[in-house]
Amino acid sequence: MTKVRGLKVLITGGSSGIGKATAQQLAAQGAVVSITGRDKSKLDRVASEINAIPIHLDVTKYNNIAVKVLDAFHSMGGIDVLVNNAGIGSFSKLDEIKVSDFEEVFSTNVYGLTMMTQEVVKFFKTQQFGTIINVGSTASTNGFASGSVYCASKFALRGLSSCWRHELRRDNIRVMLVNPSEVPTAFNNKNRDEREEEPKKLTSKEIAHAIISTIEMDSRGFIPELNVWATNPF
Repeated sequence: MTKVRGLKVLITGGSSGIGKATAQQLAAQGAVVSITGRDKSKLDRVASEINAIPIHLDVTKYNNIAVKVLDAFHSMGGIDVLVNNAGIGSFSKLDEIKVSDFEEVFSTNVYGLTMMTQEVVKFFKTQQFGTIINVGSTASTNGFASGSVYCASKFALRGLSSCWRHELRRDNIRVMLVNPSEVPTAFNNKNRDEREEEPKKLTSKEIAHAIISTIEMDSRGFIPELNVWATNPF
């Protein structure tokens, strides 16, 4: 079993929702945690509250990613785990979709995520170990009405995760995909305020628990994909 205490973990989109809950639980268990976010004031406030290191970063600003990953590496004294949690959504019927919808969502959910991983993997290859957790969605396994853009981005992430697994296993790098079903968070909320929890739907804490459980598995093995469903959301 991999001990959480002392692990150095970088979490994107860590100032709210699943990212925040994961960072909070990891820090409470003795991990060294860096979180990224676009809103600097919110990021600094949350980082202070949960004992994390703030790394101000918008993953769509591709040219900034390398230096920010380096900042995280030096701030923590290394990186053992990357949690790719930052994500956005766009939901339109087929006849309403614009090319700009795909460009906006993919810039975060696919392009920025890939460039972030590319930079972290440089360190993982040098040290010959590391864990990548991609936070996907059950939307990566099944489409739904008005989900064309969002589902396409999560199907893409599922494919990327599969490719990276095959590519990185020889370097002792684990790539795991965690797919939550609906979790009320600030996701896709224009004002970025957290939504209230709903009695029958998952919470960020459950997904954080699932993410940490995959990290804790002994490094000789890994869970390629984990789908997390609410028992009875109806």
